Amino acid sequence: MKRIATAVWNGTGLEGSGHISTPRSGALVELPYSTKARFENEDGRAGSNPEELIAAAHAGCFNMALSFQLTGAGFPPDELRTEAVVTIEKDADGAGWTITAVDLTLDAKVPGIDQATFEEKAAAAKAGCPVSRVLNAEVTLNATLV
Repeated sequence: MKRIATAVWNGTGLEGSGHISTPRSGALVELPYSTKARFENEDGRAGSNPEELIAAAHAGCFNMALSFQLTGAGFPPDELRTEAVVTIEKDADGAGWTITAVDLTLDAKVPGIDQATFEEKAAAAKAGCPVSRVLNAEVTLNATLV
C-alpha cells in the first residue's frame, strides 16, 4: 500500500513558498506553505507547514490504532479526541532543525473500560501506530478517560 502527497516549492528557502497536495484523496489541494508559515507565523493563517501536517497525521493514526486496540479488547470507543503537538528546535550547531518531541493529549469516551486497561491499550496504540514508529522524536502521551 502506498499513499502519495506532492509538494511544489518555488524560490529560495527563505523567501520562497510552495503548496502541498494529496492528489488521490483530494484532502489537500495546493495548501500553501512557506518558511514564514513554518517559523514566523504562530497563528497558522499564512499556510501550513510540514510539522503541522505530521501532527495531524500522528493524531489521526494514533486514534485509529487505539480504536482497533480498544475494540479488539471488547471496548469500542464512543469518541477519541487527540491533540498532537510537534516540537521543532534549532540544532545546537545552528545548521538546521530537528523534531525533538511529539506530545499526544487524548480525551477518550470508552464505556465500561477500567483505567488500567485503558492505559495499557493507549500505550500499545502509541507504540504501534505507524506514524509513532517512523518518528525518531520522543513521543509522549497524556491519556484521559472522560
